[in-house]
Amino acid sequence: MRDRNLKPDANLTIDPSMREGSPDDHATSGGSQGDSKLELFGFDSLVNILGLKSMTGEQIQAPSSPRDGEDVAITIGRPKETGPKFGTMMGVFVPCLQNILGIIYYIRFTWIVGMAGVWQSLVLVSFCGACTFLTGISLSAIATNGAMKGGGPYYLIGRALGPEVGVSIGLCFFLGNAVAGSMYVLGAVETFLDAVPSAGLFQKSVTVVNNTLVNGTETAGTSTISTPSLHDLQVYGVIVTILLCFIVFGGVKIINKVAPAFLIPVLFSLLCIYLGVFIAPRHNAPKGITGLSITTFKDNWGSDYQRTNNAGVPDPSGSIYWDFNALVGLFFPAVTGIMAGSNRSASLKDTQRSIPIGTLSATLTTTAMYLFSVLLFGALATREELLTDRLLTATVAWPAPAVIYIGIILSTLGAALQSLTGAPRLLAAIANDDILPVLNYFKVSEGSEPHAATLFTAFICVCCVVIGNLDLITPTITMFFLLCYAGVNLSCFLLDLLDAPSWRPRWKFHHWSLSLVGALLCVVIMFLISWSFTVVSLALASLIYYYVSIKGKAGDWGDGFKSAYFQLALRSLRSLGANQVHPKNWYPIPLIFCRPWGKLPENVPCHPKLADFANCMKKKGRGMSIFVSIMDGDYHELAEDAKTACRQLDAYIDYKRCEGVAEIIVAPTMSDGFRSIVQTMGLGNLKPNIVVMRYPEIWRRENLTQIPSTFVSIINDCIIANKAVVIVKGLDEWPNEYQRQYGTIDLYWIVRDGGLMLLLSQLLLTKESFESCKIQVFCISEEDTDAEELKADVKKFLYDLRMQAEVIVVTMKSWESHMESSSTGAQQDDSHEAYTSAQQRIRTYLDEMKETAQRERQPLMENGRQVVVNEQKVDKFLYTMLKLNSTILRYSRMAAVVLVSLPPPPLNHPSYFYMEYMDLLVENVPRMLIVRGYTRDVVTFFT
Repeated sequence: MRDRNLKPDANLTIDPSMREGSPDDHATSGGSQGDSKLELFGFDSLVNILGLKSMTGEQIQAPSSPRDGEDVAITIGRPKETGPKFGTMMGVFVPCLQNILGIIYYIRFTWIVGMAGVWQSLVLVSFCGACTFLTGISLSAIATNGAMKGGGPYYLIGRALGPEVGVSIGLCFFLGNAVAGSMYVLGAVETFLDAVPSAGLFQKSVTVVNNTLVNGTETAGTSTISTPSLHDLQVYGVIVTILLCFIVFGGVKIINKVAPAFLIPVLFSLLCIYLGVFIAPRHNAPKGITGLSITTFKDNWGSDYQRTNNAGVPDPSGSIYWDFNALVGLFFPAVTGIMAGSNRSASLKDTQRSIPIGTLSATLTTTAMYLFSVLLFGALATREELLTDRLLTATVAWPAPAVIYIGIILSTLGAALQSLTGAPRLLAAIANDDILPVLNYFKVSEGSEPHAATLFTAFICVCCVVIGNLDLITPTITMFFLLCYAGVNLSCFLLDLLDAPSWRPRWKFHHWSLSLVGALLCVVIMFLISWSFTVVSLALASLIYYYVSIKGKAGDWGDGFKSAYFQLALRSLRSLGANQVHPKNWYPIPLIFCRPWGKLPENVPCHPKLADFANCMKKKGRGMSIFVSIMDGDYHELAEDAKTACRQLDAYIDYKRCEGVAEIIVAPTMSDGFRSIVQTMGLGNLKPNIVVMRYPEIWRRENLTQIPSTFVSIINDCIIANKAVVIVKGLDEWPNEYQRQYGTIDLYWIVRDGGLMLLLSQLLLTKESFESCKIQVFCISEEDTDAEELKADVKKFLYDLRMQAEVIVVTMKSWESHMESSSTGAQQDDSHEAYTSAQQRIRTYLDEMKETAQRERQPLMENGRQVVVNEQKVDKFLYTMLKLNSTILRYSRMAAVVLVSLPPPPLNHPSYFYMEYMDLLVENVPRMLIVRGYTRDVVTFFT
């Protein structure tokens, strides 16, 4: 019972689990609601859901929506403390700027300009900048389409393209961030060792051979350059990584205090670089620094690709040859970092405003700065200086190189800290979605630090640091980031193209064509860098996708693929229309009638063998079945029971590996329920076309009146609705997928059924249970029919249908011949006793009907309709069924399954009579399919 004496300023959040109940409970649990104008709406009113106080006129800030799968707890009293909220500048623009302006700009950008030349460097920057800008547009569209949770791009992609794609790209993005941390660490260590060479534990120098033109003659010169040793990079890199991990383990508060200290040196170092460029050359500058010169600009306009060693120093015998494609892989990490704002969505005041403005502003600012820097560096120094001075930005910086060294080290360490902070939280967000059980170890509770994920990220970072080669690490990072960017673009493309009602982004400056171009740019850049790295990254993402689809749990959120399937289904349905389906395009869509005519255990919603038979009606598992059951009673009383039963039936269908859907109908009687189903189930040409049910073998033992009338009513409804009918007799004996059958599948083809019986026999042969069987077609003819001509016609018909079967013509004595032989005293068949027993039961039932009619002074009536009985026709029907049964037992006693045409219920005959006819037909046949086909063909001669 809720406390009625709540303080007026209590912060109340409603637990969704308490929103259900009776109206009386609502009235008593919410205090005095007698004066409330919303009393009619009960506890689920919008006021209560949002936690607003309509009684006092006060309003409390509506709580944010809970994380998927998370309940909202009742909290009374002090509101839950949250961290500080940031705006566009500090929350998005500055983090993106800090992540984009990283180590590549400081220690590789001048080298890239020297290698590619001015014009190709401009193309390179524009190409990569366009990719990230278009990705930023797509990111803005998705981010403004709803509230964002933790996980950054993983959350966006996963909710747009589904958990499989989200987890696969999210884990790759996590690896990219973890590896990026090692790149920043190596950049900081390399800068430190260049600034303080004496700190190196292992000294190393490289002799460079330079070819220069003097008066038109090429002359060779040599110079010795000191470069950091690989072992120094490894030792110092591991130490720095461990120190950064200690900071990360300190938590968000320490990280937020340390992070701003890395931002100011970045901005100051950039200012120093530009000041130094404009006042160069200074008195102590190297010869290669000419200052801003048009001559130098012209000399550096073209490219000069050449070989280098692992440290990037030009060397004719070097192991690495650089071209434009390789430079794309080296430079692209310099434009990444646009996800830094989205990764902090939980700390933003207004994500839907800050992310688009901050991300795109940072992208445009840095791209413009890169383009401007290409022009400046191309006119600043000779190509030799650009290629050999690894820290040219520090050499030209004003007032001294030490300022740049400190700025580079702090900025790269700050970027490394961001990577080591963001990557574990990304992994924890993936784990918390509970898609992959293998990631459960990395789960964290709300407000806790992801220590396990941090250790795992540090391990990956240390492994990459041990590699020690910055130029080998950056292409790996590039692939993972490009994969993530392609996922963001594809997500926006799919959502924008489908234009679902829920797709309403506030960012209007997007279009599906821009997203498609962005995705294509990402793919092109991946293959430009390295087709081998591209194949490896795509293979890794595919393996994760395949693993998630097998081992993962289904996400409880909608995604674009499901929307695409829905749109495709709608378009296909509209294109099919309501016209008659051609036999070449006909598929069986069986309506499986569950649980009539027999009792099953309470926890089994459908006869197990009925589900096995449904699978036998599909070729290679293709097709759809609709499993329906009917609950007798009032819909208002049994609606919840029907929903529960439907869930149980749906789970059972999945367990039996049947491709189908479950439906439970509540109706006063089974006949009324089925009549509703046969009229309304399905849409257009996707309506069920075959009704499958079990033969009511128990009708003599239980409820003599209800089962026959219901059975006949269902068959008549199917005939009126033009639905084919398949009745399974001996369902308990039907084989499952592991029970192999031998012998024959015998068809007793009596009436034209559009080829349905032939088609069913062919479908049975596609199953392992019946693949060893052969088909026999029995054609029933009267004594005066030309048997050989009939056999030849049927063989030709089957040949044209590409069906292999043995044709057997069986002559059967007509009713008239039987009457003549009876009148002359001819010998009777052995089964005459069954015939006379059925006659006697029918006469007894008819006598009872007549006595009731005379007593009530009414004509013969059954279920509200008049019955007209012609006793001679009754005898004729009994005889026909008896002779057909005798023929089946004579030729097909050992058959795996027998298929026979279903006779329609005679008009104005009692349902009891029809059941007697059918019992004579199926008697002593262990396994039989009684089939009534269409008035249309389901097989065709033509290709």
